[in-house]
Amino acid sequence: MLEIHHFTYGWVTPVVAYIMSVTGCLLGLRCTARARSGEGRRGWLIAAAVAIGGTGIWVMHFVAMLGFSIHGASIRYNVPITLLSAVVAIVVVWVGLSVVATSRWGGWELAVGGTITGLGVGAMHYAGMYAMKSDAMIDYNAGLVALSLVIAVVASIVALWFTLNINGILATFGAALIMAVAVCGMHYTGMASMSAHQMDHASMPAGVSPMQLLAPLMVSVSMVTLVLLIHVGLTEVDEASRIAEPVRPEPAQHDPWSLQSSSVARADNSNSQAARPASSGYGAVPQNYGQAQYPAPYQQAEPYYPSQPPLYAPERPGAYPQGGLGMPPPGPSPS
Repeated sequence: MLEIHHFTYGWVTPVVAYIMSVTGCLLGLRCTARARSGEGRRGWLIAAAVAIGGTGIWVMHFVAMLGFSIHGASIRYNVPITLLSAVVAIVVVWVGLSVVATSRWGGWELAVGGTITGLGVGAMHYAGMYAMKSDAMIDYNAGLVALSLVIAVVASIVALWFTLNINGILATFGAALIMAVAVCGMHYTGMASMSAHQMDHASMPAGVSPMQLLAPLMVSVSMVTLVLLIHVGLTEVDEASRIAEPVRPEPAQHDPWSLQSSSVARADNSNSQAARPASSGYGAVPQNYGQAQYPAPYQQAEPYYPSQPPLYAPERPGAYPQGGLGMPPPGPSPS
């Protein structure tokens, strides 16, 4: 049995793979949050599938594979199968997101979508392993393979649940950390199922070296991820700028030379005075001041005239009794 190394470059490859997985999952969760808003739903679901399936799963897988080596054996990659594995990862994530976004499964959307996505992620992983060609004979432990598929399904269900329920930056970041742990756990569980044996009369495998294939692919996917990040950031800023501010009423514009505008202004002023609540504090004026001070004139149906005219009333002939107010009765004018 040949010795297999999963960390040929130390902790560099697993740490970078985990960071790429976190980035893809974080971006995918933000895209699904935008899809829940209702605008451009299909486009956001496709963007989420590219982010989670392409960056969060596929790029993570092959970054980790850069640290994989078999002592005494050569490793090459089949380009078409490698590209096919990337397509599989993106498509199965999109199918899972589309299933949970509908209500056609009688409440089983999460289980159905998670199972499809998990099995698809497992298919992507082992398709990528099949794309790896070596002059050594590679075997797999069936128990660990099954365990990796179970991890993939459970991780997919949890990830899809996050896409439906997570809001806010901090919650999304925490969910992305958990999703990346599950993706990396599934990958290294599947890798642990491998064993390599020396083959007699083995020939150099066909294909390209890991750096020749994976470096340009990962750079391309990283550029797509960067574009998606910028797009999501710009749309969130634009959405925040669209929040309606409170509308302030503008003052009514009246023509100062118009009699009609003056009457309208007086009516508005009287309405505002009537709407003002009465207060019992100092200086408060009741709304019906005259009626409060002199209720009798307002309660009479007929015009009310006092029996005794006030002192300040103007003199009228015959309005006062003879000798009233201490004045002599009027007499004939002197001739």
